[in-house]
Amino acid sequence: MSGSAWTGAAVAAVTAGYALFSRRLATTVVSAPMVFTGFGVAIGPIGLGLLDLEQDAGPVLTLVEVALTLVLLTDAMSVRRRDLRVGGFLPGRLLGIGLPLTIGAGWLLAWPLLPGLTAWELALVGTILAPTDAALGKTAVSNPRVPSLVRGGLNVESGLNDGMALPFFVLFLAALPGTTASEEGVAGVFWRALVLSTALGLAVGASGGWLLRRSRERGWVSGDWAQVFVLAVAAGSYTLAVVVGGSGFIAAWVAGFAFGVSLRQNAAADAPPVDEDTAGLAERLAELLACLSFLVFGAVLLGPALEHLDWRIITYAVLSLTVVRMLPVALSLAGSRLLLPTVGYIGWFGPRGLASVVFGLLVVEEHLPGVPLLGRVIAVTVALSILLHGMSAVVLAERYGDWHEKAAARRPHLREGTPDGEDAGSSSAAR
Repeated sequence: MSGSAWTGAAVAAVTAGYALFSRRLATTVVSAPMVFTGFGVAIGPIGLGLLDLEQDAGPVLTLVEVALTLVLLTDAMSVRRRDLRVGGFLPGRLLGIGLPLTIGAGWLLAWPLLPGLTAWELALVGTILAPTDAALGKTAVSNPRVPSLVRGGLNVESGLNDGMALPFFVLFLAALPGTTASEEGVAGVFWRALVLSTALGLAVGASGGWLLRRSRERGWVSGDWAQVFVLAVAAGSYTLAVVVGGSGFIAAWVAGFAFGVSLRQNAAADAPPVDEDTAGLAERLAELLACLSFLVFGAVLLGPALEHLDWRIITYAVLSLTVVRMLPVALSLAGSRLLLPTVGYIGWFGPRGLASVVFGLLVVEEHLPGVPLLGRVIAVTVALSILLHGMSAVVLAERYGDWHEKAAARRPHLREGTPDGEDAGSSSAAR
């Protein structure tokens, strides 16, 4: 039996095992990313040696790229313009102010702690570890005791910041000498990866949404094939951008926005964020591939990194999850009249996940001198996030819910308790 066959059998076994106990595990602090990452370490080079990036680079990169493409598209599909108007000040501040500050803080903090990396490699560290992944602390954004304003804000931020970090990632990678992107130069990458990819994503997404909406109005498309159509939009937007030398990820992210807007055009104001019958297959497939990506992460990034730990890497990882995230969040929410426990809760729940894993693997494939250290930093930071955010989500969501109930009883017009965050502000001003 070949090594690849053993790998396939092992992956199938852990996937089936988790599926059988998924409902039971959902009530515990053990998350899917924890299980798949741990299993990845076990079958990687420091374990059974069944999965190695040097030998399996092609399939590994294809898997994680497909996973991120589907996540980008489905996340963008689920965001409505109404989400950015109702309570939109929260994701607007987190994305417009907090995200750039997080990238900058991660860049500057890496300078003294990670000697040997160039300025652009340090910039990549800050960018790769800036996007958040709500799936790693799912309870924190799904517990009904957490105010809807906070849950919605964190969900929208998580759905959009990986796509918003992409231009920074692409441009910093192009500025780094020796990478594939640098051959075309920053200007060329800007036009192809940002401008052309965005245009293609808009075209594919908008036309795809219009075609599906018209077909559904006439009763031409079945529910099953409507779900398959979403996968075709994802594949079409990604591959078209790649063909012209652009960014398939940016195209898929933009296509998701355009597709969702076009599909919901003229829909009722109280329509659900995304038609579950339409997006269901893509979302479930994205979730499965994301779990498998964490398995790959454990095998090819985290496992080898555990053999080369030092205090600088661990220190940076801890600071990345705390200071680098929480200080920009606090600055971005200054003047919002959200109370300190809310600011702390939002600041803590910025887990690093799939986007960081995929960006990290793409950089590791460049085989540059600073890549081993860069890969270790990313691996340790994401691993700590999987562990700490996963274990703390249930407890902190309950404690924050308790605090909010008591605070709301004392202050009926608490801003955290209003869906749009505006009435409370007006009432506070009046008082």
